Amino acid sequence: MFGMVRPCRHRLGEKLTAQWMAHLCGLCLALRGDHGQLARVVTNYDGLLISVLTEAQAGRAGAGRRTAGPCPLRGMRTASVAHGEGARLAAAVSLVLASAKVRDHVADGDGLLARGPVAFAARRVAAGWDRAGARTGSDIGFDTAVLLDAVDRQTGIEGLAGPGTPILTVTEPTETATAAAFAHTAVLAGRPHNAGPLAEAGRLFGRLAHLLDAVEDREADAAAGVWNPLTATGTPPAEARRLADDAVHGIRLALREVDFVDGGLAHRLLVHELPNSVDRAFGTVSCAHGAGPYAPPGAPGGPGAPLPPQPPRRDRRGLLAGCAVWLGLACTCQMCCGTYEDPWSRERKEGPCANADCSGCGDCCNCCECCNCCGEDGCCGDGCNCGCDC
Repeated sequence: MFGMVRPCRHRLGEKLTAQWMAHLCGLCLALRGDHGQLARVVTNYDGLLISVLTEAQAGRAGAGRRTAGPCPLRGMRTASVAHGEGARLAAAVSLVLASAKVRDHVADGDGLLARGPVAFAARRVAAGWDRAGARTGSDIGFDTAVLLDAVDRQTGIEGLAGPGTPILTVTEPTETATAAAFAHTAVLAGRPHNAGPLAEAGRLFGRLAHLLDAVEDREADAAAGVWNPLTATGTPPAEARRLADDAVHGIRLALREVDFVDGGLAHRLLVHELPNSVDRAFGTVSCAHGAGPYAPPGAPGGPGAPLPPQPPRRDRRGLLAGCAVWLGLACTCQMCCGTYEDPWSRERKEGPCANADCSGCGDCCNCCECCNCCGEDGCCGDGCNCGCDC
């Protein structure tokens, strides 16, 4: 899993968490269905935003769902997952951009990719993902050439960039690619008038993704002698932070112009979660939460108290099944921010940030349960008066 929008379940609440997981699983299964098991490794948290935006405009959540069979990453449970053109567009975009990331790592000689045979195999896989993404994109009317062109131009721009080069010159190809992907969700949803503001939101999202990736990798790149856009252009951290905050604000303004049918999850992820992503990248805030939304009302100790102990479970999982479930819990952050069953004993447990203070949420979860009051008819339509910071 990778991506910058990694929401805490305490901030999402149960309803939006279920929707978010439906899109995450839908992206994973769309990759498998169209491109085989190996393609599932490019499942990412940012890619599912394409599926979320498509559904938010179409307003067909029920029609855009199917029941998926048991999966180790869901504890061998069935689930309602997103499917259709939005999930397929997310899969196509994820494949092409992941292939670009692989080629970038090959060019930098990162880790095992510094070895010739491994690099050759990685390039073959990346080329296959490009072709697969193009096929799926063609099926749903999206030309992935704009993505491939952005990837090709990125290499040339980075080769020419140096001290004094505006950092936005380096982020432009990423901005162009994400703008095209966001805008096409309007076409799939049958709301072409949304394409303009969504393209603007996508452009700024791409800028933000590029900036935060550079911020998070800066020290490691310096230690490894790898090219980093901030270091190469001499962009100071304060300027990178200013540009990131401006991008977050611009995305919020652009989304106000989008005609959503049900934009709750899209608003939560792109308006509320992006500032947390910026804080996380710059090391200014760590998220945890004191109000346990999964604790039953009236539980001893009041709000924020841990769940009462659960009786021991005797239907233990075997070693291999437990390992598979553990992998799924780790990948979906349940072991960090949620309540979950122990992979082997099935005992109820809580993640380490379930009982800590949440400086990233404020009182939002208590007031509007992380977006229930947000939107055109809620407190966030023309500004938020309940502490949601939206």
